[in-house]
Amino acid sequence: MIRRSSLAAFLAVTLLAPPSAWAQATSVRDMLVGAWSFVSVVSQSDDGRRGEPFGASPKGIIIFTPDGHFSLFQSTAELPRLAANDRARATPEEAMTVVRDSIAYYGSYTVNEAAREFSLTLVGSTYTNLMGSAPQRRIITTLTPTDLAFSNPRTPSGVTLNTVWRRASPQ
Repeated sequence: MIRRSSLAAFLAVTLLAPPSAWAQATSVRDMLVGAWSFVSVVSQSDDGRRGEPFGASPKGIIIFTPDGHFSLFQSTAELPRLAANDRARATPEEAMTVVRDSIAYYGSYTVNEAAREFSLTLVGSTYTNLMGSAPQRRIITTLTPTDLAFSNPRTPSGVTLNTVWRRASPQ
């Protein structure tokens, strides 16, 4: 009888536990896996200036796979259509706008569970200057079943980026 009551008590506590308790029981890596939709990014420079590099309503996605791969795309809400309808024949102005207002990269990631951080090792990028550098550290500031926020503490341009994502729902 003691065993049944102990099991019943355990199940009651476990099933009635708040979602935060579930999050504590799940690894950071497991919670990252999946597709996340881009909500916002705010840049901050050392002098306190803030900005929104992709505007107020950016588009994008980041996908983390269970086997340690990731892919990211970010852009402003409205990238221009190319007049020639051929990306190899974009005008200098069109090409500059696309490069300035979007970025994509992919590679592998590792998670530091204790520090609630992950590091990205890039394999490919539309901004090739990022290639071949040390893994890029991201500090997780929020991670719930529906929300992810992290900080990129030092970009090549010398700013800190604070990025917010929402779990992508199937279409």
